[in-house]
Amino acid sequence: MNEKKIIKTTEAPEPIGPYNQAVFIKDTLYVSGQIALNPENQELCTANIKDETRQVMKNLEAILLAANFTFLNVVKCTIFLKNMTDFPVVNEIYGQFFNEQAPARETVAVKALPKDVNVEISCVAVA
Repeated sequence: MNEKKIIKTTEAPEPIGPYNQAVFIKDTLYVSGQIALNPENQELCTANIKDETRQVMKNLEAILLAANFTFLNVVKCTIFLKNMTDFPVVNEIYGQFFNEQAPARETVAVKALPKDVNVEISCVAVA
């Protein structure tokens, strides 16, 4: 039986609720939604949507690396946006972290996000 392994790293922000940064089971890594919290000081990086998205992607990358994964292992992402007018900028920054083998994805507009951020992204990766 494959046991569940909890992934934790100080290179990404501490969870702000009763969840883990990621869970690995059966060759699959499930990464919790990340917001633009700076892991060094737990402060939000929300000056503009570019910087906010970049911090979210860096947080995802840190968690992937802690599990010995990279963005090449990612097969699915979900993007939650507070304002769909931010989509082009988020898409541009997000795309900088993937090559031609980008994962499947959906982008969903939501009324609100934790800590009143503008973007949250989660992903699933496979070994």
